[in-house]
Amino acid sequence: MTSFNVAIHIEGVSHIFTGGISAISDVSLEVPVGQFVSLVGPSGCGKTTLLNLIAGLIDVQHGTIEVAGAAPKAGRHEIAYMLARDCLLPWRSALANAMLGGEFRGAARDGRLKRARGFLQKVGLADFENAYPKALSHGMRQRVALARTFSVESDVLLMDEPFGALDAQTKLQLEDVLLDLWNAERRTVLFITHDLNEAVTLSDRVVVMSSRPGRILADIAIALPRPRSVRALQKDPRYHEIYAEIWSRLEEGLDGMVECAA
Repeated sequence: MTSFNVAIHIEGVSHIFTGGISAISDVSLEVPVGQFVSLVGPSGCGKTTLLNLIAGLIDVQHGTIEVAGAAPKAGRHEIAYMLARDCLLPWRSALANAMLGGEFRGAARDGRLKRARGFLQKVGLADFENAYPKALSHGMRQRVALARTFSVESDVLLMDEPFGALDAQTKLQLEDVLLDLWNAERRTVLFITHDLNEAVTLSDRVVVMSSRPGRILADIAIALPRPRSVRALQKDPRYHEIYAEIWSRLEEGLDGMVECAA
């Protein structure tokens, strides 16, 4: 069993899909309780596969995964999962959508109503709780999805490119919202992104993965003080140094892919 202060423990995990496609190979990673860790790497390098294994949506074939000291299992209350698409139910209001996770878990209505309403306020949608998805912009729908994710009382949040489809301005706004939410609660987050700026801005560590089969190339600590502001970081030379380091490690992985293909 893992230490009580380790939220996610991954050791020697490999996964091969039907047809012999190797998604990840010999991945080992620990995420302490309350840490925000981002995974970056080329498309198809197994980042989402790794999240699905942690969530128990895919069976572990080789190696070991523990979340909060236990093996992965779909539907565990310790885990909440936020996808790139908002996946709001069109027949439910923003408030009813934000309450959905608690409803699935059998939480008392008064409790889930209070939490959902509180998180809608925190993401800036207090005046839109009765609006339906068709009346909300893409960014507003993703704010509802963020409120829904945080409304669920889960210790571990898995986030798979939640802002990847947004325009640049909306993405920056939601990064600040996520920073505020995380600073207030300090839940454990494993976050997938292709945006290195986003990874550096949000994270305590950035884990760089190689091309498929995904392996860990680097695990880089983000030595920037918190609380953070997305805009303020742009003026910090340390931010740009860390960005350059991560980019360099990504390039190493891409160079290795080219050599293997030659």
